[in-house]
Amino acid sequence: MSLINNLPRLKTKLRHRLITLFIGLVLSTQLLAVNHINEYQVKAAFLYNFIAFTQWPDDIDQTLNLCIYGEDYFGQEIDKLQAKSVDNNNIKVIRLTSLEKSKACHVLFISKSAIDDLPNILASVRGESILTIADSPEAASKGVIINMNLTQNKINFEVNLESARSVRLDISSRLLQLATEVYQ
Repeated sequence: MSLINNLPRLKTKLRHRLITLFIGLVLSTQLLAVNHINEYQVKAAFLYNFIAFTQWPDDIDQTLNLCIYGEDYFGQEIDKLQAKSVDNNNIKVIRLTSLEKSKACHVLFISKSAIDDLPNILASVRGESILTIADSPEAASKGVIINMNLTQNKINFEVNLESARSVRLDISSRLLQLATEVYQ
């Protein structure tokens, strides 16, 4: 099928994603602001939306691997993403104990506990189309593609567009508009 024939379907898909992202971001930040839910519950929702608004250069083979490297602060909250899908791809959560299997990841969340090893982590996935995400100060300026920050009880995020482009990932312009900072 041509792109023109798929345009109405693509517009509907994009509209659905935008509505999901908007509602998720608004509710997440508001709920966190009133301390009704845990910080990592909100971050798990953000992760889902980051995945939904990222395009990989090749089709993903039915399962999208979301890997966590370092201490898992999400707990069972991140496992709930396995009940969801993105573009007909199931999400599988994998907790890595070493970087040896990191090339099988589509998304690599780098925990605060592992951030001191960031240069080695980024070197281990260099050139691979892996969406790197962290929640540590200055991680985006150091090469992580998306970094979440907790500021005044609200989650915001920054995007390193140069890092995303270098591994052939396309971050939606709608997501970029919501970022507090975009590194070119």
